[in-house]
Amino acid sequence: MQKDLEKYCQMALDSGATDAVPIHPGSVVTAPWVRMKCQFGCPVYGMGHCCPPHTPTHDQTRAVLDSYRRAILFHIEAPATEGRGKRYKAYMEMLVELEGTLFKDGYYKAFVFLSGPCLKCKKCAILTDNPCVHMGSVRPAMEACGIDVFQTARNNGFFIKTLSVKEETHNDYCLMLVD
Repeated sequence: MQKDLEKYCQMALDSGATDAVPIHPGSVVTAPWVRMKCQFGCPVYGMGHCCPPHTPTHDQTRAVLDSYRRAILFHIEAPATEGRGKRYKAYMEMLVELEGTLFKDGYYKAFVFLSGPCLKCKKCAILTDNPCVHMGSVRPAMEACGIDVFQTARNNGFFIKTLSVKEETHNDYCLMLVD
């Protein structure tokens, strides 16, 4: 059942992912506290179309997850280097393109959740009450939709820990819902 997803996992690996593993959406954890961490911990809360409170709640996300049988969990290890930001942005763009590839290949329900705030614009159009000019190529972060990224990664055998300082290697995760 997962064999056909190997091709897409390999495409992600060839494009910068550290790991890409098919998983069952049931292993993805959602919780109400996750969006509170955005609201009371993120300096850009409410300042983007892809951030809470403009994203699905954990309950809405759980309902979406429960309508899928398969997903791919992507991991990128991002060491503190001068080019980390550009590499990270290119990685997120690649995952949105991979979603399009899956769609064109017949996986019409393909949808990717990214990691962290949107990086498309320096200032989001939402700040001037305007629609997103990149709506076709932006996606919300897992955490913005109430997904407990730490437990989800651990449930699927991945390493993740909180960072003590910004300069540490980041282990970021993204989730592609497939069918």
